[in-house]
Amino acid sequence: MILKTEALTKVFELRPGKRVTAVDDLSLEVEQGEIFGFIGPNGAGKTTTIKMLMGLIYPTRGRALVFDAPIPSKASKARIGYLPENPSYHEFLTGAEAMRFFATLSGVPRAEQSARCEELLALVGLSEARDRQIRKYSKGMQQRLGIAQALVSDPAFVVLDEPMSGLDPIGRREMRDLILLLKRRGKTVFFSTHILPDVESLCDRVGVIHAGKLLEVGRLGNLLSPRLTSVELSAVVPERAREALGRGRTIARDGDLFTLSFDDESAGEEAMRAVLAAGGRVVSFTPHRETLEDFFMRRLSEGSGRAGPAPERRAAS
Repeated sequence: MILKTEALTKVFELRPGKRVTAVDDLSLEVEQGEIFGFIGPNGAGKTTTIKMLMGLIYPTRGRALVFDAPIPSKASKARIGYLPENPSYHEFLTGAEAMRFFATLSGVPRAEQSARCEELLALVGLSEARDRQIRKYSKGMQQRLGIAQALVSDPAFVVLDEPMSGLDPIGRREMRDLILLLKRRGKTVFFSTHILPDVESLCDRVGVIHAGKLLEVGRLGNLLSPRLTSVELSAVVPERAREALGRGRTIARDGDLFTLSFDDESAGEEAMRAVLAAGGRVVSFTPHRETLEDFFMRRLSEGSGRAGPAPERRAAS
C-alpha cells in the first residue's frame, strides 16, 4: 500500500460549544501504481482530508501512513508530491526561476537542479514559457507549473487537489494527459475532484465522500450497475408506425425523424421492429448503462443517513 488511513477524523471548533466534523472516521487504502479518484460535492471533506495527508493540519483522531511511515514525518513527506487546489507563486519569478526555487526547497542537489527543472518544464509543456514571468501565465499554465513543482523531488506518490478546477476544456485535456503520463512513469496518483467525466476517463479506483463520510470505494466496473437504465432510438418513422412509439419519451423531433428514450429495452426493440416493418429507417439504437454521475447521485441520496464507511466492493472470484 502507498497510502492507508485508519479512522481519520477532523473536527473544527468554530466557537465554544460549536463544532463541525469535516471528516468522519475515514478509512481507505491506495495501491501502488494506480490512479485513485477522491470524489464528492463541494464541502464534502476532500480538501480537509488532503491537508491532513500532507501534514498541513492535524487529525482530531485516527492516523494516516504513506509507505508505512506516519503522517506527518520526514520519511513520509520525502516521497510525496503535492499540488494544492489554489497554488500560489511569487509571480515576479519566471517559470525557470520558480522551479529552481522549488528544487532548492525540496533538497535537490545543486548540481542536478538545472537538468531536473528543464526536464520537468518540458514534461508539462512549459519550455517555451520558461523565461516568462508567472504573472503572465494562464490558469492552465499555472496548474502545469504546479504539477512540475510537485514532481521536482521525484516522488513516488503524487497528490493533486482539484487539479481540473477553473480550467477550460483544453486545459482539462492537458491535465488528464499529464496524469496518465505520471502513471506510465510509475507514479501513484491520488486526486480529488467533483468533475466526474474526468474520473471515468482516468481512474482505476474511486472513493466517494459526502458530509465527511466515505460512502463507497472500489473499481468503477464493480461500482456501476451493469443493468441498462434506458435505450435511445433515433429513427425516421412513417405515420402508420407512430402508435408503436407510445411507450417512449420524445427527446427531439425534426419532421419524420424522432429521437426517443425507453426505460425498458424490450419496448425500445418493439418500437424499432414496428418502424422497420412500416418501411421506416433506424438511424441509431443506443443502450445506456449507469454512468458515474448516475451512481454518484444515487449514492449521495442513499448515503445521506449512513452511519459509517462502506467496505470496498470487489469483483467476485
